This record gives sequence, C-alpha cells and structure tokens, in this order.
Amino acid sequence: MLQDIRDNAQSTIAKVIVGLLIVSLSIWGMDAIIGGFTGEPEVATVNGTDITEREFLRTVQLETQQRLMQMENPDPSLVDEDQLRTDVLEALIQEAVLTQDAQSQGLELSDADIDALITQMPQFQVDGKYSPERFAATVRNLGMGVAEFRASMHKSYVTNQIRAAIAQTALATPESAAQLLAIQNQTRDFRVLSLSKDQVADQVVVTDDEIATYYEENKAQFQEPEKVDAVYLTLSQATLAEAVEVSEDEVRAEYESRAEQFAREERKAAHILIEAGAEAEETVSTIQSRLDAGESFAELAKEFSVDTVSGRDGGDLGYAGRGVYDEAFEEALFAMEEGEISEPVETSFGIHLIRLDDVRRSDVPAFEELEAQLRNELARAKAEERYVEVRADLADAAYAADDLAGPANELGLELREVQGVTRDGGAAPFDHAGLVRQLFSADVLEDGYNTELIDVGDNVSIVARVKTHHEARQLELADVRDDIKATLEVMATREALQAKANELVADIESGDSVEQGDWEQFEAQGRGAADNLSQLVLRKAFTMPRPSGEESTVDAVVGLAEAHIVVLEAVNEGEVDRENAEFQQVQQFLTQLQGQREYAVYQQFLRETAEVERN
Repeated sequence: MLQDIRDNAQSTIAKVIVGLLIVSLSIWGMDAIIGGFTGEPEVATVNGTDITEREFLRTVQLETQQRLMQMENPDPSLVDEDQLRTDVLEALIQEAVLTQDAQSQGLELSDADIDALITQMPQFQVDGKYSPERFAATVRNLGMGVAEFRASMHKSYVTNQIRAAIAQTALATPESAAQLLAIQNQTRDFRVLSLSKDQVADQVVVTDDEIATYYEENKAQFQEPEKVDAVYLTLSQATLAEAVEVSEDEVRAEYESRAEQFAREERKAAHILIEAGAEAEETVSTIQSRLDAGESFAELAKEFSVDTVSGRDGGDLGYAGRGVYDEAFEEALFAMEEGEISEPVETSFGIHLIRLDDVRRSDVPAFEELEAQLRNELARAKAEERYVEVRADLADAAYAADDLAGPANELGLELREVQGVTRDGGAAPFDHAGLVRQLFSADVLEDGYNTELIDVGDNVSIVARVKTHHEARQLELADVRDDIKATLEVMATREALQAKANELVADIESGDSVEQGDWEQFEAQGRGAADNLSQLVLRKAFTMPRPSGEESTVDAVVGLAEAHIVVLEAVNEGEVDRENAEFQQVQQFLTQLQGQREYAVYQQFLRETAEVERN
C-alpha cells in the first residue's frame, strides 16, 4: 500500500487531485472542520448519509469559479445558476455513492498512509525534501483546516482505487484490434469523373420574378439589426504604465535588491525515458536494480530509453535553466543534489529517471542590460496601484454623471466613439457579452444612464453610454437583390450538377459508355488524401458499399460548384502486423476505452440502486 502511495504521489493524477483540493478548500476557513457538519441543514440524503448545505454551497461556488475561468471574457451573468446547482447536486450524490462503495469494500488509508502520501508531494517539499513548515504554511495561508484537507485526500484516493482496479481489469481482444487496424489500413481502387459548374452554366438562369419571390418568402433574413452608436472611456493599466515616471535611482535600487536573482542557474541533466504503460513499473524497477548493482546510467539509457536521441549519448540533455522542461521534470531536477538520481518522474512524455550531472550559475548581467526591463516592471507596479485608485474614481464619477465628458476631463481619459454595435456585439471591446448586455439594458438604452464600469480584460475596464439608437429595419429588395441572385445561382447550379450527375450514374449502371471528360484512376488509395483528390471524393469512396462480383459500385457526390462520379472497383483488405508497435497501441487504446465503459456502467449501477432523498 505505501509503495503504491509513493508511486502515485508523483503522478499527474495526484497533482490534479491535490490542486483541486487546494482550490476548493481555500474557499472555506477553519470553521469547516470544527465540529464537522453535524447538525447542519442537508440538501440531500444518500443511503442515509447527508449531503450538507455547506458542502453543496461550497461546491457551487467552486464550480462557478471554474466555469468563469473557462470563459474568454468571464461574466457571471452568463452562468446558468439553476442548471449549475442541478449539476453540482447530482455530482455530489454520485460522489457520495462512490465513497460509500469504497467504504463497503474496506478500502481505507490509515493516518500513517496519508502522512506518507503528503510527504511525497512536491507541493510540500523544499529542496526535494518534505517540509512540515511548507505544508502548514500552505494550508494556513489558504484558509484551510489540516484535518479537512486530510479527510478530503482520503476520500479522493480510496474512490480512485476502485476506478483504477476496474480500468486495469478491462480486456480488449487482439481480434478487436486487428479488425480496427484492418479497416484503418484498408485501400480502395476507384476512378473519378469530375464535372465543373461551367458544364451546366447554360442551365442556370435566375429571373427577376424568382428573386422577388425569394425576397418575399425570406424577408426575415433581410433585416438590418437593431444597433447603437456609443461613446466610451477605457481605463487600462498598460496605458497608465506608459505615463508613469521612474527615476534612475529607483531603477538602480531595484537592480541592487534583486541582483542575485538575475544570476541564471543552469543544470546539466541526463535521463532515461520509459514509455508509460502496463510494463513501465517493472521496467523502472529493473533499471533501478541494475543501477544499484553498479551498472552505468549511460549504458542503461542506451539500452532502455525511448528518447533515442539522448539515449545515444547516454541520456545526456545538456545544460538548461528553468522554463525549458515539463513542470514535473523541472521540479524534480531543481530539487536534486549533484550526482543524484531521481525517483520515477511522470510527465506527458512518459516516465523519467533523471540524473543531475552539474550545476552552473551565470554572472549577474550589467545594470545597462537590465535597466529597460526593470524600469518597465517598476512602471507596471506603480500603474497597478494607480489603476486601483483611478478605477474606483471612474466608477463613482460615471455613476453620478449625466454624460462621460465630465469623467473624461476629470480623470484625463480619452472619450472614444463606436458605431453599429448590435445585440451580438461589435468590435473590441464591444465583443464582451457583459458590456453589450449593459449597453442594451433598459437603464442605458431607454433611460439614458451610463453603463456600470465593466472589466473586459486583465486590468482593462470600460464604461459606455448610448449616443444614438437605431431600431431594426427591413432592407429593401433593391438593397439585397444582388445577394439573392448570387444565392439562387448557387442553388440552381447545384441542382443542375445533381441532375447531370444522376444522369451519368444511370448511364454507367446501364452499361453505356460515358464520354464527358477525363477519368482519373486511383489504385490502392488509402484514407489519407492524395494531392489531386478532394476530401469530398475520398469520403464518398470510403463510404460506398463493396462491389458485388465483377460489377463496380457507382455513386455521385455533389458540392456547390462541382460534382464527381465515383466508380468503386475494388476494396483491398488492410494489412495487420500483430508484432509492431501500432498494433500494441491500438489494443491498449481499446483496453482503456473498455475500462472507461465498464467503470461508467459500474457508476450507473451504484447510482440507480442508491436510495436518494432530495430536500
């Protein structure tokens, strides 16, 4: 059990779980653990166990934050609160069901197990070693209780053990992988006759009556939307920074205080990279045993590393500073002592054994080299303070003013104008949904007030005011005649191409020869597109039924400006090499997919058999 914990503590899954715990628990303080949840109102009961209102509201807040973080321009008004609360409650019910199932199966972690898990996590280490001070400070600074943190880790890991157990016992037969690869590697013989829109141009005639009829039947398509012209003020920290003055004395003082930080540290590393998978743990164990027996790291890298480039050089990666490697790799490398070999480190590339060969530090750059950078940083820092002050002043001034000219003069801001903003938005910054919604609100649009001060980006705020309101209007036929004609010509061209293609398909199926142009022949064509073959034709060729006996299969595919007659002559079965890496990868993929399906079914069974009461 403890070895599993040590291994898992370094994994990506562990980091994700801890990250989620830290974020979620940081929302609530120490009162979350004192006395537990006893006696609190509950929102649901699962098999006799309560889901408390506190837990529910905490999770709602966390999920709200996560959804806002996923938005390009975060706007709380865009979050469907009713749907969010429904989703959160269902997720908490599912979590309770899984936790109870883990308990019923006797899956537990002792206090010692949790201690071992925490001490192995990089988040709580200093120079590669567990630091009780770092752990306590992290928990305290985030407003968490240690007991609640430990309890949440316990719940996450025991439920994850069931998931892993089900996924690891899933099976996908070699025949399934072979069938999938055979289909993937299948090739087809076919010939193609292409028709261009020029070949049916004489059949495409659009009359004035047709244009008028289309306009009358589709008037809703030809409306100019409601618009506003607006004036607005932009407050930007970056703009404020440009006006901030920073003296040379201030820059020199900053340089002196941070001189040691500018001495770049680089570390020379070597690694052995093992592909993640079912055999990874055994391979790593073999390498570690042979290292302990005194074998050369370089020779083992040549033998085992799937990074063949560095492997030829004994795993040597050369010197590199921070910001070069994957985060987990970097954390391990910069926590090691010279000559040390790391425990297994998992990244998106696989599993690494890392050796630190050398550490070197560069000299502190001259003041002249850093002067511009430091001046900009100091200006931004001053601008950040100024931004907070001016933002508050602008919010107050805009709220009280009958226009924006006064606040602009008072705060030295430029009054700008934008035209033609619709309810769907306009040019930046009016592509921000919250700002547009304010602009079209009754207070602003009808009553003539200024919008609230809206944050449309990092340290960028906007306040706006409607200058002119343009109601939606119906466009006249004369305004859209050319557009309608072009649309009808495209439709007529496609119809003519379809009719011509259908005629040619019928001729071919009846045995008549077709002399409409040059046929292109494709032999053993795979699913990858050829230079002279469109995706439209390729998809058609690989969705047509197999030829029956000596007869070919014929069909047509029609686009907006071209049509293609496809005659499928043969289907060639794909070759499957059960010994190569591709076959193993496909089988592994199918196994993982099957494991996910089985776990989903298991979850559904637990959920359907649980006794749930919502309050």
